[in-house]
Amino acid sequence: MTALRLVLIAAAVSATLAGCNRDQAQEKTAPPVPTAGAGAVVTPAEAAAPMAFESKTPFAEVSLSLPIAIKAQPDLHARLYAATVRDLREFSEGAQADRTEAGGDAGAPPYNRTIEITPGAETGKLFSLIRTNSEYTGGAHPNSSFASILWDKALKREVAAGDLFKAGDLSALDTALCAAINAEKRKRDPQAQTVSLTGNDTWKCPRAATVPFVLATGTQPGKAGGLIFLIGPYTVGPYAEGPYEVTVPQSAFRSLLAPAYADEFAGEPKAEAAA
Repeated sequence: MTALRLVLIAAAVSATLAGCNRDQAQEKTAPPVPTAGAGAVVTPAEAAAPMAFESKTPFAEVSLSLPIAIKAQPDLHARLYAATVRDLREFSEGAQADRTEAGGDAGAPPYNRTIEITPGAETGKLFSLIRTNSEYTGGAHPNSSFASILWDKALKREVAAGDLFKAGDLSALDTALCAAINAEKRKRDPQAQTVSLTGNDTWKCPRAATVPFVLATGTQPGKAGGLIFLIGPYTVGPYAEGPYEVTVPQSAFRSLLAPAYADEFAGEPKAEAAA
């Protein structure tokens, strides 16, 4: 064996040993990879959906807050976060356009929109959320409004009133909602003016299908005891009365429920479920 070949072999062995030593050193010094728990997987939907959003510009201040409960529904979480943030950004852009077109803010405060998502009740199949919007675009006071989400956990889609109830006449539910509204009005003020579904007065009862609602916690575990209807200011009374959250027990509309969701309702609403 020539001297040159011996030198080459020695160099190769030395390089191999050096590589092994580097690998061993890296194994000893590299920090462990963090995990989310045994078997836990962070899905793309979860990664794309934080729990809050906030933005402030000279023209608008906007914010969103979400409840911890929504983490159990990652598809809804991601979808709702994306849509709501898009809405808030469009509001900010609109505020800038308004102020620019008006030639400045003239010392007025920025526009404001706050969206707070809070949980309603949940059953084995259904999950509900309340969306409370507060918005200021000038004027004497902010304006508030409600929206709601009813989510089918297995089908991973929203459930509209047309899905929850059978097709046909919902007049029994309309009547029950109107009675609940008047009961709440009298609770606030015994002399309050009664509203009706057909009255020609300034205020009247809305049709149930036009009002956002969430599930009411029931007296039977895992079942909804009824529905909580979310009624904004100006709908059934002057602004000073504020919003209404009125509960209609499931016994008042049970015969109207679609077969797919009838088993999600039982018992009575818990007392704390009513506003």
